Amino acid sequence: GGRLGCTSAGWLPAGSLLPSTGSYRVIHPLSPIPSSWPSRSGGVPPTLSLAPGAHLAHGRHGATLSLQAQFGTLSDYFDALSKRTGIVPGMKPPGFPVLSGDFFSYADREDHYWTGYYTSRPFYKSLDRVLEAHLRGAEILYSLALSHARHAGMDSRYPLSDYALLTEARRALGLFQHHDAITGTAKEAVVVDYGVRLLHSLVNLKRVISNAAHYLVLGDKEAYRYDPAGPFLGTDDMRLNQDSLPEKTVIKLDTSPRFVVLFNPLEQERLSVVSLLVSSPRVRVLSEEGQPLAVQLSAQWSSATDMVPNVYQVSIMTRLPALGLSVLQLYKSFDSHTTLMSSVRLHLHGRELPVRPHEVFPVRVVPATSDDFCLDNQHMQACFSGLTGLLQSVRRAGEEHRLSTEFLIYGTRSAKDKSGAYLFLPDGDAKPYAPKEPPVVRVTEGPFFSEVASYYQHVQQVVRLYNVPGVEGLSLDVSCLVDIRDHVNKEMALRLSTSIASEDTFFTDLNGFQIQPRRFLKKLPLQANFYPMPAMAYIQDKESRLTLHTAQALGVASLHSGQLEVILDRRLMQDDNRGLGQGLKDNKRTCNRFRLLLERRTTANKVRGALFPSLLSHMTSMHLNAEVLAMPVAQEKPAPPALRSFRPLSATVPCDFHILNLRTLQAEDDSLPSAEMALILHRKGFDCGLEAKHLGFNCTTSQGKFSLGSLFYGLELGSLQPTSLTLMYPLGAASPNSTVIHMDPMEIATFRIHFG
Repeated sequence: GGRLGCTSAGWLPAGSLLPSTGSYRVIHPLSPIPSSWPSRSGGVPPTLSLAPGAHLAHGRHGATLSLQAQFGTLSDYFDALSKRTGIVPGMKPPGFPVLSGDFFSYADREDHYWTGYYTSRPFYKSLDRVLEAHLRGAEILYSLALSHARHAGMDSRYPLSDYALLTEARRALGLFQHHDAITGTAKEAVVVDYGVRLLHSLVNLKRVISNAAHYLVLGDKEAYRYDPAGPFLGTDDMRLNQDSLPEKTVIKLDTSPRFVVLFNPLEQERLSVVSLLVSSPRVRVLSEEGQPLAVQLSAQWSSATDMVPNVYQVSIMTRLPALGLSVLQLYKSFDSHTTLMSSVRLHLHGRELPVRPHEVFPVRVVPATSDDFCLDNQHMQACFSGLTGLLQSVRRAGEEHRLSTEFLIYGTRSAKDKSGAYLFLPDGDAKPYAPKEPPVVRVTEGPFFSEVASYYQHVQQVVRLYNVPGVEGLSLDVSCLVDIRDHVNKEMALRLSTSIASEDTFFTDLNGFQIQPRRFLKKLPLQANFYPMPAMAYIQDKESRLTLHTAQALGVASLHSGQLEVILDRRLMQDDNRGLGQGLKDNKRTCNRFRLLLERRTTANKVRGALFPSLLSHMTSMHLNAEVLAMPVAQEKPAPPALRSFRPLSATVPCDFHILNLRTLQAEDDSLPSAEMALILHRKGFDCGLEAKHLGFNCTTSQGKFSLGSLFYGLELGSLQPTSLTLMYPLGAASPNSTVIHMDPMEIATFRIHFG
């Protein structure tokens, strides 16, 4: 609260940086300012005169206090604490309290809790996560491609300039994760600048991935030619502008094969349904070896009842290698014995909408009824309301669980301070979302997936159930396309209501790394009970756990036992007086994506394990946040050279290990790559007390041991050196022999590696 007087530079406010030379006077904040100095008050205060690097001296009596001011570190603090208490350094002093957890949620005054920014501008929170996944995939694939090119003596042909694109994308992501961007609390013009940077980097990363994939899938590496003007592989999707949703690439079919390269960014083998858009319903898909594959053919919809003409969705169930590339062939064929058609039925509920007949997909209009209907696969059955199209219950292992969804609307206060980019100040409990017209419910059923699409005025929800063994088929895929641009001071939420007796406790993650228990506190206002959800939130009782996995950071709460509630988007017309100077009026059409995972808890490890996801839950989150990328070969004629799949790993990675990154380090010229790489590993903590012995979910662990020596197929590990996380400090000698490492759960370790 005081002011600092500087005779050479005039008055400086408290907290200013001082010049490195000169002498200064420090004025006590409760003392009057000298009359000889520019001030509104007079008098001579006791002063402290401070010259840089000198000791502080008391000005009234001229006595030296022998006090030295310097910056301190945590080590200084704990060393002083150990000296004061007589405790051996590193040992916990007895009787000292321990604080764990975080500071969420917090208010700066009254009941002004900063819980709104958890959700503000969700479009860009989603784009940030997409860029993050692409950056990791591009870093790993670039490192592998460059290493194999060097091993073959072809690095001179490889586009080393792609390294500068990786650096630029890293910086764009780091800039966006500055507090005013990822929080959605920047001015509109600044948001556009952030979005342009993110989109530019995303386009560049797709180029890096396609260039690396081009080299790695060529059967004859001597045929490799990099042409920046005509890339060999196209992209999986396109965004017209920085605030546009992605549009998937349509593959034009012909009687000659079109090749598609699939990239799996996960370090685990993956059985997934991959959906592509093609120009003809007469499609045949072959594997790399030429074997015909069964496919599901579905319509591509432009609205609730209108199909996109001449565009069809073909879905293939395929097993993809870990961190690898697979090749598919598609061509136009009138031999359709491998094509399995989807069936479509519409619940119009009295609405007279035109439903055009379609020669490929006959549409059946169902009379208005409130009867529930169900979709099922080999693991579960999900039942929906025929009236609303929203989820009602889930049956697993012969047990039925209530699991219903509904949309809600929060308003803001009518007097004094109102909700803004930072603050969530609701006008009371949420009210049910009441659109002007009942929804159109469209049900699609097929052999590989079935889905229910509910079209409301401001939100379109699609719940998809995959009929796939393993991870994909054990959870429900949920997406909500939200558009509230005609709302005024409203926030839309999705509430899950279950029969789980969770009482007042629920769990959210911290930065996707650890789980933090939360409690609903009735004594606090409603807005104080919301918490950030970067990756997941769950509720549980002794029998069951329901996890909501998210592909974008949002705000979440559990306001009643058995409930989870997530804010989808917020449109607020005024500033909340926290420095932004404007409201949130630049809403976009935003697609929020989730996975709903219901697990049965066993008797083992129920107490300690509550703070960890299960291995299945970890894998579900990774499947959601690291989607398969499909890149069609750009050239149609003549036929491309022989392509073959790429399997970079010669051993299976234990499924509690996650390769955070395999990043090529920069050379002395920071725009070029060096021969060294940083391998960053994370061993996850997981709950053993959840049933994970599911069909197709084959997961093995190794008690923290991991052999890196022969991990990468075709590449010999020349040296391995453990370092600090930032690679600044070596933690051991570089050795080609010590390639078996051990990590404890929740540890992250960085290694500097060099391939021979």
